[in-house]
Amino acid sequence: MSRPTLLISLGTLFLWASNASAQQEINFSHAGEPGSLYDRSAQEFAKRANERLGDKARVTVYASSQLGGDFEIMKKLKLGTLDLGLPSSVMSSYLPSFGIFEMPHLVKDRAHMARIRDEIVLPILAPAVKKVGYQIVAVWENGFRHITNSKRPIVKPDDLSGLNLRVPQGGWRVKMFQAYGVNPTPLAYSEVYLALQTGAMDGQENPLAQIYPGKLYEVQKFLSLSGHVYSPAYLMAGKNWESMSPEIRKIVSEEAVAMQPIAARLGTDLDQEFLKKLKDAGMVVNDVDQDAFAKASEKIYQEFATEVPEAKMLLNKAMGLGKSS
Repeated sequence: MSRPTLLISLGTLFLWASNASAQQEINFSHAGEPGSLYDRSAQEFAKRANERLGDKARVTVYASSQLGGDFEIMKKLKLGTLDLGLPSSVMSSYLPSFGIFEMPHLVKDRAHMARIRDEIVLPILAPAVKKVGYQIVAVWENGFRHITNSKRPIVKPDDLSGLNLRVPQGGWRVKMFQAYGVNPTPLAYSEVYLALQTGAMDGQENPLAQIYPGKLYEVQKFLSLSGHVYSPAYLMAGKNWESMSPEIRKIVSEEAVAMQPIAARLGTDLDQEFLKKLKDAGMVVNDVDQDAFAKASEKIYQEFATEVPEAKMLLNKAMGLGKSS
């Protein structure tokens, strides 16, 4: 092969390699198991985004805490070793104002949550969290949380007495169950099944969209439909967000926002589907005394309003948005 021909061949090879490596990998991590609301939302988002991104970039989803739990995800977003994450309750550990979503029975339904998203989360909380290095791209759903345990049905807060209860890694959830007379233990979701299986924990609380895909029915007998807290899930970016090209950032953002109502509809459908499956799996299901839980919750509202400067404004605004539900 002559030298000019060799140079042309090498140039062609270099151009091919450059084009092959041009596709940017957008890594997206979350804690949900396959089939969970987290994972269905993430996979649908990735499918839609990738169709528009073409060969410019590709969103790759890592489920089941493959790249770490929520605290690890937040750390990696901040460092730039992860592009997207889907944290939920852990956000109150980064910005106390997110404790509003730890207040029992604040969110009445998904329509109410959509108004809270548009008038509180995006205009008030998102700019505040941006100051500590994060970008809320969209607000999806974790869902309405319920209590499971291996000992007995929970009807009133007193029924929780003596139970070792796992809660997420967010300070206000700990305080909430302390107000109910429990000494809860924060654990990453990835550690929950083993803790229940070994008896280290008697119970836990989560949306049905985490309870069923996580197979917690294998290690829990009782499901009490408390619906005590609604947890949003935040599609979160960090250090790498601004380094993405404007075109890629626009597509990711648009498809993430488009997923907001879809995630809510998925959450509604999965609540019905998973409740039936949990009953079929043998779980004993009961309703709770909502009035008793509401009375026991007064203390946590007072504490939140006292400790967090903007809490009263946020609570009043959120409650006002619920009047039209």
